[in-house]
Amino acid sequence: MHITDALEQSQPGLVNRVTEAIRKHRLNQRTEQTYLHWITRFVLFNGLKAAGELEAEDQQLFLVYLRDRVLVSRARLNQARQALSFFYEDVLQQYPSTRAIA
Repeated sequence: MHITDALEQSQPGLVNRVTEAIRKHRLNQRTEQTYLHWITRFVLFNGLKAAGELEAEDQQLFLVYLRDRVLVSRARLNQARQALSFFYEDVLQQYPSTRAIA
């Protein structure tokens, strides 16, 4: 099972929507892989709930989890934050308020 299968399970067609948005912005292949990775982990963290149903608080909980429990580096935390911002703004076209995690 490929990791992005979780995105399809939560919402059919979601992987294609993400990759189309990435290619529309002409982001490189590594950025595509990174964004898909963090978006998928976010969806899995939230029990495969449809991404559109998740709130800004869910994003914050995920980022705090990465920082405090997984102990990701600041650079990786920034990657995750950017991937989620891209996901909500460019794929789902929602604009939740995202506060910075210290």
